[in-house]
Amino acid sequence: MRHDWVWPTLLIIASVGVGSVAWSGHVLLLPVALGFPVLWSLSRTKKTATLVSAAYFLSASRGLPQGVATFYAADIWPGLLLWLAASASFVAAHALLWTKEVGLRPGRYVLAAVLMVVPPFGITGWAHPITAAGVLFPGWGWWGLAVTTAGLAGLVSRLCPTVAMGLIGFWLWSAASWTDPKLPEAWRGVDLELGASVGRDTSMARHRDLIATVLERGTDGVRTVILPESTLGFWTPTVERLWIRALSGHDTTVLAGAAVVNAAGYDNVVVAISADSSRILYRERMPVPGSMWQPWQPLFGGNAGAQAHIFANPVVALGSGRVAVLICYEQLLVWPVLQSMLGSPDVIVAVGNGWWTKGTSIVAIQRASTAAWAKLFSRPVVFSFNT
Repeated sequence: MRHDWVWPTLLIIASVGVGSVAWSGHVLLLPVALGFPVLWSLSRTKKTATLVSAAYFLSASRGLPQGVATFYAADIWPGLLLWLAASASFVAAHALLWTKEVGLRPGRYVLAAVLMVVPPFGITGWAHPITAAGVLFPGWGWWGLAVTTAGLAGLVSRLCPTVAMGLIGFWLWSAASWTDPKLPEAWRGVDLELGASVGRDTSMARHRDLIATVLERGTDGVRTVILPESTLGFWTPTVERLWIRALSGHDTTVLAGAAVVNAAGYDNVVVAISADSSRILYRERMPVPGSMWQPWQPLFGGNAGAQAHIFANPVVALGSGRVAVLICYEQLLVWPVLQSMLGSPDVIVAVGNGWWTKGTSIVAIQRASTAAWAKLFSRPVVFSFNT
């Protein structure tokens, strides 16, 4: 009887530890997430596999309740409900595909992993162990992704000890020689500390301050300056004219977050502005479900909030180059970056407005995830966040 609850309890505790450490915001700790499939495979019943999966996901996404409470200026309960709801797809996929048949587990686990990459399950596919590929095999590209996938399958098979030792060896070798992703030449990301006012304070004084910041950073050979998500507020003809006029006489291109309102809701976008013209460079593929993207609202006479352009514009043209843009929530998922990498971008641009995550590790996790993918595919990356 004692054995019936001791073993599951140990697995659950270990799963909490794995989720907490792997997703603490330190890029070199991402391979700890590979401990999850091992714990999943060590479960002896479907109930234990369910609890192990829940423990991992909930601990990995532990900053969500506090962040939601801050965002809505409410108590913790809405955040807790969203936290539990978001875990449902991850837990369901791993619980339903768990099996007692050891020989079937590798295929079942890989299927669960694939489900958590692509929509609809991939819409809440945070904390995916495959993200560790960039730490284990920097520069390997798609081969690194394939080897990591094979490693995940091996970790739930009888070959687990051998596979684990091999992966640990690659991890240690990578950690010993690790360098951060390169910053693209002539690009500069601007981090702001303006809190909740970003996107809400649309006064002329705020725009003038932002313009002054851009012109200050756009020196010493810097030709492209990045501003965070939502920085410009609503993108209107007046704002457009103001920025184009301000950049007149300067050889600087600004990429900045904004919102474009339409009859169906709004688009969360990144605009490109220069002294000659401006255009919407990128429309967000996956806004935050619940707080931004609300596809059920039209059924009740409302609008869907931020629109999801799920498979649109994975790579966008800028000058003679190609850019992959990831806005905030997209940096926590797998499929947006993999879809972008299929287009062989020259640069990754990662922007966010993370004021509501204060006191959590969410922004650090976003940066770590994006850095891991940039290292895997040997792409330079430029960050720009507001906190």
